[in-house]
Amino acid sequence: MSEPGILFIVSAPSGAGKTSLLRELVPADPRLVMSVSHATRARRPGEEDGVHYHFVSFERFEQLVEEGAFLEHARVFDNYYGTAESAVREQLAAGRDVVLEIDWQGARQVRRRFAEAVSIFVTPPSIEALRERLSARGQDSAQIVERRMADARSELSHYPEYDYLVVNDDFGTALADLRAIVIAERLREPRQAARNAAALAAMLG
Repeated sequence: MSEPGILFIVSAPSGAGKTSLLRELVPADPRLVMSVSHATRARRPGEEDGVHYHFVSFERFEQLVEEGAFLEHARVFDNYYGTAESAVREQLAAGRDVVLEIDWQGARQVRRRFAEAVSIFVTPPSIEALRERLSARGQDSAQIVERRMADARSELSHYPEYDYLVVNDDFGTALADLRAIVIAERLREPRQAARNAAALAAMLG
């Protein structure tokens, strides 16, 4: 039987760079997998159903909520997002470390079900840097940028609820910090003791 995987929660305000960091982190680590969330928002150019999100209608999402299918779900920017519990548990049972890219609302829900989950909050170096990043995207109007800034301040206020805080000032440094957290969690005594039980018993025997 495989050793159970670790559940990592990664949250950040929009524009802090968590998605870019995870795009580098996860493919480089064969033991890490991204959880694919359900979403009611429209698909963006280049996105694939079942890869970036499971895109569903509001009606289908509400049906899944009623069925108790989600480990967590939340409303963000007038759309709903949710993580299917069965898919996460299957990956963990197979020994894979699962990354959930969710907001603070979802993180609270997950921690109630998975007390052992490891939570990481990614923050920009300053509010000015965040505004520059959001404006530089060129995807949103000035009004939407201001709304995202207000939401970002609200999201930032929840950073004390997390186990780790990563400041994304320099991308390479932030990526190295995330990798260090993953490695450190895998090296915790209970996991290492279980993984090396026979060798440790032989050395002590």
